[in-house]
Amino acid sequence: MKIVKKIGILISAFLLATGVEVSQAADASASSAQLKVAVVNVQQVLQQSPRVAELSKKLENQFKTRQSKISDEQKALQDQLDKFKKESPTMNQKERDSMQKKIAADRSDLVKQVVAYQQDLQKEQNKIMQGILNDLNGIVSTIAKSQNYSLVLDSQAVIFAADGNDITKDVAKQFNSKS
Repeated sequence: MKIVKKIGILISAFLLATGVEVSQAADASASSAQLKVAVVNVQQVLQQSPRVAELSKKLENQFKTRQSKISDEQKALQDQLDKFKKESPTMNQKERDSMQKKIAADRSDLVKQVVAYQQDLQKEQNKIMQGILNDLNGIVSTIAKSQNYSLVLDSQAVIFAADGNDITKDVAKQFNSKS
């Protein structure tokens, strides 16, 4: 009798556990049915955007003068080095030392200019990119809310997505219409 009772209790426990698992699976499939996911190809939006191309051109024009000045100074420094290599065998020690000091000072100055240029350029690029990403995030959020998406992922991080869940064209259209 005790054995039958133990077997009955074990079977009841097993059935209860199976029922809980089935119930959890049903809840999971019901919640996944409610979960609406979209994808957007952010890289495609940025690469094909006339707005991003315009901002890039503007940034290039903003730094064009400094870049050409640095390029000219690099050429001048190279010319000084070539002249030094050519004429150093015929120079006296004082002239050679003087020219070496001038070349070293010019090189140091050029390095400082290049570092400052790169830092300023990076700062402006980050500022522009932050604005672009803020706009993109706002647009994606607006589209997701209006179309009742629970989650939006970058399509490059997704292996498969149904065609109807790609909102890239909508995002690109709204992004490019913003000034």
